[in-house]
Amino acid sequence: MKEIITFLMRHVPRPLLIRFSYLFNKISPVLMKGDKVACPICEHHFRAFLPYGTVKRRDGVLCPSCLSLERHRLLWLFLKSKTDFFTAKHELLHIAPEQCFYKRFRAMKNIHHVTADLESPLADVKMDIHKMPFENESFDIVLCNHVLEHVDDDAQAMREIYRVLKPGGWAVMQVPLDDTREFTYEDKSITSPEEREKHFWQKDHVRLFGRDYPKRLENAGFRVEAIDLGNEIPDELRAKYRLMEGEIIYWCHK
Repeated sequence: MKEIITFLMRHVPRPLLIRFSYLFNKISPVLMKGDKVACPICEHHFRAFLPYGTVKRRDGVLCPSCLSLERHRLLWLFLKSKTDFFTAKHELLHIAPEQCFYKRFRAMKNIHHVTADLESPLADVKMDIHKMPFENESFDIVLCNHVLEHVDDDAQAMREIYRVLKPGGWAVMQVPLDDTREFTYEDKSITSPEEREKHFWQKDHVRLFGRDYPKRLENAGFRVEAIDLGNEIPDELRAKYRLMEGEIIYWCHK
């Protein structure tokens, strides 16, 4: 199973992976039936989660049912415990929509859910994040996770997200972050997939964010609140949900 998942991630384009996953997550929950780990999003229990990743493969992190990863489960718990996401009416822009969230957000009566992406079959709007086709101050919330490491100009993308947010609105823009680096690492001369994978952790990444990431968000205009939700969750539950230790959610307010 580990080898199959790694092969698919390395060689199958993302839009096809999304389509294939609908079959995969009908079979894998049966194979992984058990009660050692649990997903707070789909509320299913398993004997283990599945591996995920290529160069930096992580064992036991992918939910066999809804395909959530550590970051998705942490974000779900954040939305439930720190925001009125599930209770108040919101205009939501969901960039690069994750499968584990898509149907659940779509079914929420209080959310007007607009999805956007360049390629994803889950996108309502096909767009370039550097120049989004939305009016100023259109959305209460923007979710844009694990996108900014892929784009040519992350600062411009951040400014666009700030532009389309209403005053008082907020965004979450999580990224892969190397906390051993003080500054974000970029090198535009690195263009081959093989070299990008070596330097930036994945073949379609163009930068590796460092500890200066919240400052980059502030430079786009946001007031950034660092939420260490993992520290508030009991150790036993954190282990059951397989949350990543030390992951900070940067809550970006306009």
